[in-house]
Amino acid sequence: MTSAVSEGVRVVVAAFAESPLEAVEKHMSLVPMSRPDEAQLGPRDVVIAVKSAAVGWVDLLMTSGQYQHMPKPPYTPGLEYAGVVEWAGKEASAHVGVGDQVLVDGLLAGPRSLGAYQAYGGYASWAVAPYEAVKRVPGKLTLDQACNLLGNYETAYHCLIARGRLQAGETVLIHGASGSTGLAAVHVAKLTGARVIATGRSDEKLAAVKAQGADHVINTRAVDGETGVRSFREEVKALTGGKGVDVVYDGVGGDISVESLRCMRFGARFLIVGWAATPFVAQGGGRRGAPNANVLPTNLLMMKGIDVLGCPTVISTVMDPSIRPPRLAQVLSWAEEGKVVPHVSHVFPLAEYKEAMRAKWRGDVIGGAVLHV
Repeated sequence: MTSAVSEGVRVVVAAFAESPLEAVEKHMSLVPMSRPDEAQLGPRDVVIAVKSAAVGWVDLLMTSGQYQHMPKPPYTPGLEYAGVVEWAGKEASAHVGVGDQVLVDGLLAGPRSLGAYQAYGGYASWAVAPYEAVKRVPGKLTLDQACNLLGNYETAYHCLIARGRLQAGETVLIHGASGSTGLAAVHVAKLTGARVIATGRSDEKLAAVKAQGADHVINTRAVDGETGVRSFREEVKALTGGKGVDVVYDGVGGDISVESLRCMRFGARFLIVGWAATPFVAQGGGRRGAPNANVLPTNLLMMKGIDVLGCPTVISTVMDPSIRPPRLAQVLSWAEEGKVVPHVSHVFPLAEYKEAMRAKWRGDVIGGAVLHV
């Protein structure tokens, strides 16, 4: 099948900036693109007309080279996207068909992948992916929801279940719970049978998190005139009968991490998922190193017998690919059964990609944000 439309557009990151906001303002542009030439593609390739592309935190960090994986500029951002199959190569056609609504696995295609398909990000009219990366949209998910599924829920699964060993009846403290992976963690924790205490800095967003299943919510915003976070250990202790939580899911970092250690029972697990509150621990401009690294107090870790577990989902999967199949199967099964439904609070046309990325950076988004191509 050849599309009647042969000209489209794509977003291009021309060079790494010192910060994501600088990249958005100075190094990103919307440029024309032609539909991929099928004669130049291989038998395993699939051409997708992109309809929805997730606006993720990693998409932002990549633009300044502050993410551990750096695609070589110029590149098109958009780690995860969904759309409609327009063409499939000879081998691919046994697995997907023209007209199928699909999502694309961001570990096997797009800017976070390794190899030839890294060039095709979702902020574009079309993308090319190998058929192994192309999966039919599960269950009743919309394309907007589908492009917010794998990265968020695989992260939550890896951190909470594979690393955190979260069990039914345990209590987990989830920071950044209104974010995309944080809200996925709320959903996964509840499916596991755990009790969730969710934190954030906005009463409005926390109300949405509670509506999504959190048992309790705590606003950690510091009082006027103070920086960092306020003390919330007494509230957590009261909610846990004085014992403290069994697991902390920390995708925020900084001041909240230290306060969290005081909310944990002896022998609890502390999951390091990210450091959204301190994005400049690494140098910008694609330089390596972490001159502003976060620090945890060893005295509290020792005296409370806490297990500190780094949870880099992608790196762990690259190091041991065998951990992914059961995780991926579980996430897709949950979605097929309607047990997980990604929440999307913001939708923008592709032409407004800059405002979409600014909204994600400011923390306006609850769950996912999407660009409509």
